[in-house]
Amino acid sequence: MTTLDEAVRTICQRARHAARKLAPRSRADKDTALHAIAQALEDHAQRILRANAADLEAARERGTKGAMLDRLMLDESRLAAVAASVRQIAALADPVGEVITRATRPNGLRIARVRVPVGVIAMIYEARPNVTVEASALTLKAGNAVVLRGGSEAARSNAVLAEVFVAAAKSVGLPGDAVQVLPFTDRDGVRALVQQSEFVDLAIPRGGEALIRFVTDNARVPVVQHYKGVCHMFLDTGVDLAMAERIVMNAKMQRPGVCNALECLLVDANDALRLLPPIAKALLAAGCEIRGDERARELVPAVKPASTEDWGHEFLDAVLAVRVVDGLDAALAHIADYGSGHTEAILTPSEGNAERFRREVDAACVVVNASTRFHDGGEFGLGAEIGIATSRLHWRGPMGLESLTTMKWIVDGEGQIRT
Repeated sequence: MTTLDEAVRTICQRARHAARKLAPRSRADKDTALHAIAQALEDHAQRILRANAADLEAARERGTKGAMLDRLMLDESRLAAVAASVRQIAALADPVGEVITRATRPNGLRIARVRVPVGVIAMIYEARPNVTVEASALTLKAGNAVVLRGGSEAARSNAVLAEVFVAAAKSVGLPGDAVQVLPFTDRDGVRALVQQSEFVDLAIPRGGEALIRFVTDNARVPVVQHYKGVCHMFLDTGVDLAMAERIVMNAKMQRPGVCNALECLLVDANDALRLLPPIAKALLAAGCEIRGDERARELVPAVKPASTEDWGHEFLDAVLAVRVVDGLDAALAHIADYGSGHTEAILTPSEGNAERFRREVDAACVVVNASTRFHDGGEFGLGAEIGIATSRLHWRGPMGLESLTTMKWIVDGEGQIRT
């Protein structure tokens, strides 16, 4: 009887063989496949949505609600956006084969660094069935194979999406094993996957804190973490109130359940009386629960008291922590203590304070006078993203095509020997 570990090993071995076949394929071959995949998603839309509806119904029966249901849901417009993102990936330049540097040594050797596929990617994620398609499309375009381990809550959606994706890729001659869904959705399946050091080159976990820690603790392959998004925004003295209110509302309430949504608002004490009450009023009217420190509650009595657990917490819901701080130094200290390295923002009329914030904040993305919601591969012009990495190596921020490549050195000579 085949054990779980043996089954996972076989899947990863097939992915390795597919990666070798896919790596040398031309951009034209890969783009043809991506266009076929986008069309197939549209052609099979009703089948995909039926599977997603079954996942949603099961999730509701388990008591899932709010932001988690929003992450899980596909509808016609979201599925159309997924198909559009696949076509956008096809339109992007192929990074494979790009010459990064080129030089000729004094002995005549011509030395170049070129981009090449990483190989086999293990993509581990929760909910978000759109990731099944977007991660597969990005890895395919970059010449990699991918083994997908989605969460049990989206098992039906992921299975149908992957089946449609693979059938379309195979129809134009690409290896079907380049995209595979791990049939095991428990943690044992994750553990087995991230220990396949012979066949898996990189693991990318994207999800909650417990999942990220489990992968990191058990992996025998390199891991790029897509950790939680505890995103802060500091309102500096003198910032335009109308601009601040508009940006805060967008950052918190446009989609509260995503990783680049605002989770903690810091307000300079020198201007909190002018700024905080009207912004809090707008948030409360929109249905946002505010949990604030004592100084925030003095200015806005409707604010609930914050606990120590609210600082550094990713709510992923219409809940916002608010703290009144003594200027930029205190804001920077709070972010250093509680930030997750995802996205940090400042709204300020002071270029000096903006520059300090840019220079001193340690995060994958620092935003000045704009919403945290812009930290996104599509908004940055990368096309669809595989996620937003909070690791420092080998990538940080939105992971698009370039992040799914590595490099190799090419040395061309004419009979030279080393002396």
